[in-house]
Amino acid sequence: MIFTETDLQGAWIIDIEPHRDERGYFARVWCAREFEEQGLKTDLVQCNIAYNHSKGILRGMHYQQAPHAEVKLVRCTRGSVYDVIVDLREDSPTRLKWIGVELTEDNHRMLYVPEGFAHGYVTLQDNSELFYQVSEFYTPGAEGGLRWNDPRIAIEWPEQGELLISEKDRSWPLLETD
Repeated sequence: MIFTETDLQGAWIIDIEPHRDERGYFARVWCAREFEEQGLKTDLVQCNIAYNHSKGILRGMHYQQAPHAEVKLVRCTRGSVYDVIVDLREDSPTRLKWIGVELTEDNHRMLYVPEGFAHGYVTLQDNSELFYQVSEFYTPGAEGGLRWNDPRIAIEWPEQGELLISEKDRSWPLLETD
């Protein structure tokens, strides 16, 4: 695997290294030893799938609050998405900064999302599916979120026409100004 640290400290893009032959390819997408060598958390306790039937579905921006904050390792196994993370850590030099990464079934790219980040995405194709590995069990009382279009964050989402967003995601509060 090829690990590339992003501009947000602790967040990584991970690319596979396929071993190809006439049958196709084989590649490792998880190795606790390789993640440990990068200083990344390796305790993963749950795997989730999110299926999205159409282009233009926006999910986010979600996180779990401490002490249930979670690391996420996100892959797009079908279709394509524009995946976004926002640094919410109080003591971080990149607090309230964001990055977006295109994850597709063809590029096999993964995004490592550290604790203390909000996460969301918009689908770029119909029938897109994401596979998440997470470090904490889902705890409903620890669920948090911020508005996908919060002007203080100013995420530049790719144009997708009219977006399909759940009422819950439309209702997350805007960040308070200082």
